[in-house]
Amino acid sequence: MSGLVLILITGVGLGALYFLVASGLSLIYGLMHVLNFAHGAFLTLSAFIGWQVAQTLGTDSWGSFLASVAVGAVVGAVFATLTELVLIRPLYERHIEQVLITVGLSFAAVALFEGIWGTDPININGPGWLRETTEVLGARIPNTYWVLMIAAVVVLAALVLFLQKTRYGMIIRAGVENRSMVTALGIDVRRSFTLVFAIGGAAAGIGGVLAMHYFTFVSAHLGSTLLIFAFIVTVIGGLGSLTGAAIASVVVAVLQQFANFYLDGTGDFIVVALLAVVLLVRPRGILGRKA
Repeated sequence: MSGLVLILITGVGLGALYFLVASGLSLIYGLMHVLNFAHGAFLTLSAFIGWQVAQTLGTDSWGSFLASVAVGAVVGAVFATLTELVLIRPLYERHIEQVLITVGLSFAAVALFEGIWGTDPININGPGWLRETTEVLGARIPNTYWVLMIAAVVVLAALVLFLQKTRYGMIIRAGVENRSMVTALGIDVRRSFTLVFAIGGAAAGIGGVLAMHYFTFVSAHLGSTLLIFAFIVTVIGGLGSLTGAAIASVVVAVLQQFANFYLDGTGDFIVVALLAVVLLVRPRGILGRKA
């Protein structure tokens, strides 16, 4: 019983991490129709800067942990904003060029990070509580998973409330549906689109700092590794659907954990097989809209 509980809860926690990484990706595609392959670079840079902030303030305090998360969100937002302004804005409606330039940015970013911080992973320490466990029905659950779950719920709720309840959220949704009409009303849609990238980058930044604590290290390839699962989750959940991404994140992670435990570490293969089945049976994903 304890083994089943452990797999389920850690699967949900891992799913929370996948959602934190995928939420910004899904948001940007859903509203801007931009497949941003540089999303992992936002995550990695935020993790490195967050690590340096924690090193400066002291790795064992909750204050430094929260400060690193906040700084990671800001770094991700700034990086994403600059990317949209300089590289993406001239290429709207030119999807092939968007893919090429974001892929190129991702490769260049990894090389830059290796040049600054080196090629070897850097081990990190966080608050002592994160390294402890909490017992649930006989299973010892690492506390990092609880932090990931709380963060994922907060991010999902904040994104949904922003899009549904705020003025800028309504402008963004209206601009996606009919950009020329919104512009005719005297509203600068481009500013709203930049805000979407900033929010997506902030979500990636939060995910990057928490991923660093989950893996207990940070490296130049951290974002690239997680970006693979972020794309899988985004496709299975339905391109552009935040709720679909949240559901798919949990399904993918729990299935991966069960396969790793009961099927000799075949979790990644099972996840890819699930992706293939979804693409064949329901190409638009769980909650994706029909074209």
